[in-house]
Amino acid sequence: MTTQYYTASSLDGFIATPDDSLEWLFPLGDIADTSYPQFIAQVGALAMGSATYEWMLQHVVKPGSAHGGKWPYELPAWVFSSRALPAVPGADIRFTKGDVRPVHEQMRAAANGKNVWLVGGGGLVGQFHDAGLLDEIIVQVGSVTLGAGKPLLPRTITSPPLKLLSVRQVGTGFAELRYQVPKR
Repeated sequence: MTTQYYTASSLDGFIATPDDSLEWLFPLGDIADTSYPQFIAQVGALAMGSATYEWMLQHVVKPGSAHGGKWPYELPAWVFSSRALPAVPGADIRFTKGDVRPVHEQMRAAANGKNVWLVGGGGLVGQFHDAGLLDEIIVQVGSVTLGAGKPLLPRTITSPPLKLLSVRQVGTGFAELRYQVPKR
C-alpha cells in the first residue's frame, strides 16, 4: 500500500492555470494511452483539496445542468476544505480539514490494502509530504508551458532528493515520470 500523487503538469511545473483551468491538458493526449487505467485499478481511497473538488463539480458533475455527469469515483474520497462545500448525492465523499495524519489513517483503512491517491492540489500533497506520508509521485509532464498557475508541488525537496524510478513517453504530448519519495 502506497500513498501516491498521480497528476499532470505543464513543462514549467503547473497543474492548472491561475484560474484553475485544465483546458491546456486535454488536447495533449488520450488518458487511455497513459498508465491511468492500471493506476486507478490499484487505488482504494483518494483525497483532494477544495479547488480540485470544485473543478470536478463544475466540469464533470455539473449539478443542475441538463448535461451533468456522475461523480467519477466509486472509491471513498476525502475532500480537505476549511469551507462548507456541496455534497454529491450518492457519492462516498467525506469532508474534512486540519491535520492530514489522522485522515491518512482513515484513508488507509478504507483502502483495504490498495493504494491511496492524492489527486491534488499541490498544497495538499505538500502537507502529506511534510508529514512523511507521501511515498510516490507519478507525473505526466505535458509539452506545453503555462508561465504561471498552480504549482505541481510547492515544497523544497532536496535532501534527500526524489529517486527517479522510470521515464516513459506517452504519445507526442507527455513524458511520464515516476519518483519514489525517500523518507527523511
